[in-house]
Amino acid sequence: MIVLQGGLCVDPASGLEDIRDVVIDGDKIVSVEEPADTDALIAKCGSDAEIYDCTGLIIGPGLVDPHVHFRDPGFTHKEDIETGARAAARGGVTGVILMANTRPPVDNTDTLKYVLSKGQTTDIHIYSAATITKGLKGEELTDMESLSEAGAICFTDDGIPILSEETAKAAMLEASKLDKVLSFHEEDPAFIQNNGINHGKASEYYGIGGSDRQAEIAMVKRDIRLAKETGARINIQHISTAEAVALIRSAKSAGMKDKVYAEATPHHMTMTEEDAITYGNLAKMNPPLRTAADRDAIIQGLVDGTIDCIATDHAPHTNEEKAQSIDKAPSGIIGLETSLSVSYNALYNSHKMSLVQLFCKLSLNPARIYGIDAGELAIYRTADIVIFDPKKRFFFNKSQSKSFNTPLKNREITGDVVGTISSGRFIYNNMAEKRRKLS
Repeated sequence: MIVLQGGLCVDPASGLEDIRDVVIDGDKIVSVEEPADTDALIAKCGSDAEIYDCTGLIIGPGLVDPHVHFRDPGFTHKEDIETGARAAARGGVTGVILMANTRPPVDNTDTLKYVLSKGQTTDIHIYSAATITKGLKGEELTDMESLSEAGAICFTDDGIPILSEETAKAAMLEASKLDKVLSFHEEDPAFIQNNGINHGKASEYYGIGGSDRQAEIAMVKRDIRLAKETGARINIQHISTAEAVALIRSAKSAGMKDKVYAEATPHHMTMTEEDAITYGNLAKMNPPLRTAADRDAIIQGLVDGTIDCIATDHAPHTNEEKAQSIDKAPSGIIGLETSLSVSYNALYNSHKMSLVQLFCKLSLNPARIYGIDAGELAIYRTADIVIFDPKKRFFFNKSQSKSFNTPLKNREITGDVVGTISSGRFIYNNMAEKRRKLS
């Protein structure tokens, strides 16, 4: 047995936010009860129980990240499923959904089975999307039914927008029949000269055209309209503009709350195009960091429920790739190891939302949207748990990922994951000093 004693327990499903003892037996949570002294816990659980003093720590359900890139197969010099899983464990993430833009892409059952089989050898719960179109070409639909039967949890051409309205609508009709979510990358290349950098102050600084905000706005508007016509469930990925937030808010107010979902990244809710100027390629991503007003609108969207999930879009690239000129370097940053710390500081420490609300965004909501059995800290649930020290400071100078492309590199961060439990077993444990000595 594992006993987490006296931590601030957060269960987003029940609204619990109070001091409790959590008892884990096998892969299940068997007790979430009022605090007891150590002798009483030993009497209840036995002298061989591992008891950890969690005073001052936050205990919540393991994070569920619905948008990550583990680059496997095809780009394993950047990341693979094993290293991605280790990075997730370090960040308190116990469940992830892999994007399908690998090489070959996950547009067939053989590649899907490879990814899922390899995922089963890791310490976390790995799910995979499949592509909407064959070869990510935006033309012919994949066999979504057979991919769904083989285990695809959702469908997305992430990284590439689906420009054909006819194709997007056909995909929505098929996904609606299968009761699967379609997740959309919303960037119309007609409005983009150089992706990854906002058209505005940042693009002017670099002397390039950049990516205009209309690239996102136009496609979000189209896909909300198509979702209304087809009855499909869609997710708008990595929102970057205030206008897109407003469009989703309006759609939800008009009765599409259970049809149109949205995600935001930790970087889009904490950084702006000023950071793209300061950190260069380490802060280059698709869609790009935009203005302070956009950042504030994203935060407000998270607070008021317009944006359902926090997703990292963990996107590893090598140092050599990121060392290229601003117009040639690939877009994307890693984020699994810092998502809870960044989100906690931006949303809870700033008094914008409660811990229950925060864990809804990080755990419960993504689990419910995609039909994953996770996101709750409650009796009889699978023991997928994150233990977080909100006061611990650390220098982010080492990553479990193969890549280290992030503007947070070598910076001091307040708030750190000290323990991650997956299916009742510690998969990351930095709590040796917290373990009770029973003799």
